[in-house]
Amino acid sequence: MPFLLRYDLDRSRPRVGAAFKDLLVRAITPGIVLFLAIYGFGLALMGPLKSWGTAEEPISKNLEASRTSVWDSITMVWSHIGNTEYVIGFCLLMIALVWWRTKEWWYAVIPGIAIALQASIFVAATELTGRPRPQVSKLDPAPPTSSYPSGHVGAATALYLSLALMAHRIDDVVLRRLVQTVCVIIPLLVAYARAYRGMHHVIDIAVGLLNGVLCALMAWLWLRRKEARSS
Repeated sequence: MPFLLRYDLDRSRPRVGAAFKDLLVRAITPGIVLFLAIYGFGLALMGPLKSWGTAEEPISKNLEASRTSVWDSITMVWSHIGNTEYVIGFCLLMIALVWWRTKEWWYAVIPGIAIALQASIFVAATELTGRPRPQVSKLDPAPPTSSYPSGHVGAATALYLSLALMAHRIDDVVLRRLVQTVCVIIPLLVAYARAYRGMHHVIDIAVGLLNGVLCALMAWLWLRRKEARSS
């Protein structure tokens, strides 16, 4: 069954009990596996791979040296896009809008599942890893979480990639491609801003991107569809 059309080819309303089972088996359980992988890599960064952090510092130093007042202002906006309150607020707005337009709650909740998975994995991994942030001046207030992985990048990636997947239902081809392109670009802007502003190492950002991508995919696949079972 076509990956993007799984919710179009089978629009049947799932039973609540079956939906919760699918959420557990197809999203939460894989999410636990993903957390263990991210946490394990974080422990390695704090142990046998600690030299990687030393290799990353010149990149942060170079970004710090390249700062200008114009780029400070631009990256401040990009960084704020990944703020928790913005991501949650925009996610809830999109869930309400999609639910209203489609009357399919199981489709509308996809971005909510994506950012919930991402946030759970991020919070647990960052608390247990405790990786220090880059040794440069910070342009954003440092949250109480550690540097690894990037929560801003993970949240933006999970939200906007899930919206990019959902945007395939937009009938107008030009508008659909525009929305999908913007949704792909936004997490990359957030990623650059977080590195530029001295908030994360490159590896923290890369793992944040990976966390967001995989959580968006797990959210997209959270519900079994009849064609998927028959195929």
